[in-house]
Amino acid sequence: MPETLEIRRKRLRYRSWHRGTKELDLLIGGFAMQALERYGEAQLDQFEAILDSDEHDIYAWLTGKNAVPDEFDNDVMRQLLAHVYADK
Repeated sequence: MPETLEIRRKRLRYRSWHRGTKELDLLIGGFAMQALERYGEAQLDQFEAILDSDEHDIYAWLTGKNAVPDEFDNDVMRQLLAHVYADK
């Protein structure tokens, strides 16, 4: 049976809160709780590709230590960065 959008969102929310480092859990998990509900397939694909990346790379992108690679420079990453920097 194919995965429904709601099941996929739940799976991605869980993965967002269980990255391996508490810092990323908080950054990505908090974002996922706000954003995933309004995402369709294309944006969920973009988000999942980010989650599939190495956690050290993601952290470096989110903290500005490294530039976001072109392959991840999309609307989901821009929303994630805006979320991370919203409180600063």
